[in-house]
Amino acid sequence: MRTTVPWAGLRRFVGLVAAGTALAAASACTVPVDAVAGISVTEDGRLLGVMMVCGHRIDGATLYVESDDVDKEVTVGMWTAARPLGAGLTTWTLDAPAAGWTVSRPLAPLDARTTYALYGWTKDNSWSSSSVSFTPGDLDRLAPGKVRYIEVSDKGDESAVTVTMAEFAARACPDG
Repeated sequence: MRTTVPWAGLRRFVGLVAAGTALAAASACTVPVDAVAGISVTEDGRLLGVMMVCGHRIDGATLYVESDDVDKEVTVGMWTAARPLGAGLTTWTLDAPAAGWTVSRPLAPLDARTTYALYGWTKDNSWSSSSVSFTPGDLDRLAPGKVRYIEVSDKGDESAVTVTMAEFAARACPDG
């Protein structure tokens, strides 16, 4: 006896499998966040990257022109840590070589009318940091020892805050 396959049912099944696979692939693109990026300035006014790693690791950081259109995001600086950053606070100068960091792309001049974002990443895309957005005008309002970062409330609301370096270290990671 010969069995027949109902083609409409098979096509529907294959379509559902394909849709499920596409959904799974798309949701796998999100890199978990386990660090918080911040920005500061040195005593002599140089730009300072600040990274609070909460538990895993971060391998480097990128500064880019922020845009709603991913194709218009331009990298203006990139740094790789000599050793993966473990849990804790790290700072490094962005406009000159810093001990323990390799400059992958030297910092380009910042434009006063542009919004930039700094975030941390891992080479294998297993972890990242939250990003911090800023303009050169925001930097003018920073003082040495102060950090600008994006704070996330218990409700998930995000806001830019400026706190002391000690406050940043104490409260940037959700579990403190």
